[in-house]
Amino acid sequence: MSPTAPTVWLTTLGCAKNQVDSDKVTGMLTSAGYAEAPSPDTADVVMVNTCGFIEPARRESVDTILELAGEKRDDASLVVIGCMAQRYEHELADALPEADAVIGLDRYPELVDRLDALTRWTPITIGSARRSHMDILYETRRPTPTTPYAYVKAAEGCDKLCTFCAIPQFRGKQRSRNPQNIRDEIAELVEAGVREIGLVAQDLAAFGRDTGGAGIVDLLRMVATVEGLRRLRLYYLYPREIRPELIDEMAENPIIADYFDLSLQHTSVDLLRAMKRPGSGDRHRALIERIRKASSEAALRSSFIVGFPGETDDDIDGLAEFLADARLDWAGFFPYSPEEGTVAAGMNHQIPEDVKQERLRHLQSIQDEVTTGRSIDQIGRTVTVVVDQVEDGQPVARSYREAPEIDGVILLDRGSPGEWLTAEIVGGYGTDLDGVVRGPA
Repeated sequence: MSPTAPTVWLTTLGCAKNQVDSDKVTGMLTSAGYAEAPSPDTADVVMVNTCGFIEPARRESVDTILELAGEKRDDASLVVIGCMAQRYEHELADALPEADAVIGLDRYPELVDRLDALTRWTPITIGSARRSHMDILYETRRPTPTTPYAYVKAAEGCDKLCTFCAIPQFRGKQRSRNPQNIRDEIAELVEAGVREIGLVAQDLAAFGRDTGGAGIVDLLRMVATVEGLRRLRLYYLYPREIRPELIDEMAENPIIADYFDLSLQHTSVDLLRAMKRPGSGDRHRALIERIRKASSEAALRSSFIVGFPGETDDDIDGLAEFLADARLDWAGFFPYSPEEGTVAAGMNHQIPEDVKQERLRHLQSIQDEVTTGRSIDQIGRTVTVVVDQVEDGQPVARSYREAPEIDGVILLDRGSPGEWLTAEIVGGYGTDLDGVVRGPA
């Protein structure tokens, strides 16, 4: 048996929560003796961390699996993990003979053992025993970040009963982490050079509700004291869980970005009730007004489902009016996808796909105009930015307004990756802005 460590290539699909899982899987495999491959065609094991949230994500996952099956060496193993593996483990194993193993979320504790068997590798252990099992939520081993930001998962699963969402089926009920464990992970990342942390969960504002212990505000106050942390960004805030205390803490704590990622979904009362979601257009407006009263420069993002069963032209008109009035900085629109096992998939009055797409384009065009206007409003402001990368000689940065990978960016006249600077916004086009560096931050 060769003592040489097998190499692994891991491709990640889906959201930031999946990226956290991939980082932890990579950390676990590295700790178990595996090495990272420079490319899929050189790896002994090719892995795909799949997304199973909606149909387009599942198609992308299958396409990626098949693509990598064609790229890998003939003697390499192909392993499918993640949400889609959890939700459709047996179906994927039957439909994809290219995959040597399909391992769902609840079987991550046996992942190293499975890879050992596939690679026929017997590691040489000297000193402390080799640890191969993990709880994906509490695992803190991660590779050294290559960006000045990283995501940290505060909780797993969700207790909400939204009729369109299948996440509780494969992620389970909410399970909040121990706050000290979260703080320790953030401290390790900051020690490794990270200065911005994205705190993520399916229902972040409800953190601690399942344990009866520290709540979200307590957690924020605890982790904001990590020495060297410059910015804490919160993701996925369920409207009904956004209490005044949370808004005030986000507005007043200098470490927490005034960035409110609101999961609003729609403005029609009838549709929201059918979704088993709270709110209405007026209640959404009241929440936004409360946020902007606490922080006049707050950045707001939301996501909306288009084409939910029973949606009418009047519902779309109401949502369009809301977008024009609310002036959100950023918004994403997603065509409704009937998910197997959800209540909404069996509802009457399903909307044709072409109608969904037409409505989506209409709403997106309205929001594009709003986003451009919000960007123009930034001209003349001086903000603190972090440089994420230099692309073709152009420093690419972000302020508190721009979340990594999903929002616009600020293009600077100078700067190096990881630098924190003050920059004056001097121009903009579409989602992106131009900034001139005025000095260090």
